[in-house]
Amino acid sequence: MKLINTYEEIIKKSRFISFYYEVDSIDEINKILEEIKKEHKKARHIPYAYKIDNLVKKSDDKEPNGTAGSPIFNIIEKKDLNHCLIVVVRYFGGIKLGAGGLIRAYSNSANNVVK
Repeated sequence: MKLINTYEEIIKKSRFISFYYEVDSIDEINKILEEIKKEHKKARHIPYAYKIDNLVKKSDDKEPNGTAGSPIFNIIEKKDLNHCLIVVVRYFGGIKLGAGGLIRAYSNSANNVVK
C-alpha cells in the first residue's frame, strides 16, 4: 500500500479530507480504513470506493444513498484507475449540503486528490 496524495477543502463549513492510495489487496484496504477511522474518530462520515481489477466496492458511510461512494467511484472509472482506494473523510460543519451538494463535494474531492 502506498499513499499517493491527499487533498483537503472546506465546503460550507464541512471539512473534506481525501486520501488516494495504491493498493493490491482487501487486507491492505481494511488496514487503511481502520487507521483512518482511528485517526479521524470525530469525523461524521468516512465514505470510500476502491477498485482492484474486478473487485469493486463503494460505501456512503451513513450519507444519503448514492451521494458519496458512487461519486467517488465514478472518478475512479472516469480516470481509468485500478488498484486504488479513495477515502474522503467529512467533518460535518453544521450546514446540510443536500444530495446535489454532497455529490458535487465528494466528486470534487475525489477528482482533486487524483490530479
